[in-house]
Amino acid sequence: MSGRLQVAETALLDTNLRNDFPILAQSVGDNQPLAFLDNAASTQRPRQVIDAMSSVYERDYANVHRGIHTLSERSTQLYEQARRSVQHFVNAADFEEIIFTQGATAAINLVARSWGDAEINAGDEILLTVMEHHSNLVPWQQLAARKGATLKHVPLTSDGRLDLDAYQRLLSPKTRLVAFAAVSNTLGTINPVAEMTAMAHAAGALVLIDAAQSIPHMHTDVQALDVDFLAFSGHKMLGPSGVGALYGKRELLERMPPFLGGGSMI
Repeated sequence: MSGRLQVAETALLDTNLRNDFPILAQSVGDNQPLAFLDNAASTQRPRQVIDAMSSVYERDYANVHRGIHTLSERSTQLYEQARRSVQHFVNAADFEEIIFTQGATAAINLVARSWGDAEINAGDEILLTVMEHHSNLVPWQQLAARKGATLKHVPLTSDGRLDLDAYQRLLSPKTRLVAFAAVSNTLGTINPVAEMTAMAHAAGALVLIDAAQSIPHMHTDVQALDVDFLAFSGHKMLGPSGVGALYGKRELLERMPPFLGGGSMI
């Protein structure tokens, strides 16, 4: 495939799919069937996801990577199978390039706190856009304040797209990181990820993609896009709450110091 995010080509959904979502069986207001249209914020869970989660808690649950008994080994196997599923879903080169987090926000904060604190210095520049969700804004504001770095923002054109001419001008030898959403949660703008990533790399900067809005709807190939980091959440793609992932190129992850201390580190 080309180095782009590609909109999935699908036929109109069968109305019977509504039956997969137990929460939609209820009526509201004047006895009208519930219509849920807030999927940009969070999605409902289909029966298949609910059943899979229930099955784990009923049959397989134990501490992952922390025991040699039957349930711990079974849970560990399921956990690592899930990691490989995510690897294949985004076409990562290695399953160890997938880090489970509490969501996209936690994934972005992990990069800001680990890579950012280790690599960003006073006078460095971090380039964002004016369309970013606060989850891809506040962590970089905090990092810039801690390290004495400068934040810059790519403006929009009159039709709600990123101004790529301005983006090119804002890139400089001081730019260490470019962080932007693949798709805007407010405008719906689909940004040219591969093109912007190539421009950033040409300037010597790394790229982090907030894929929370894009990954539920678009084929995402991190190797074709050549992004350095990519963050997304499960709850925006029919998955559980409190679950997300960070993709990072292995050579970058191996240089990042631990952000949170705890079990299995020693």
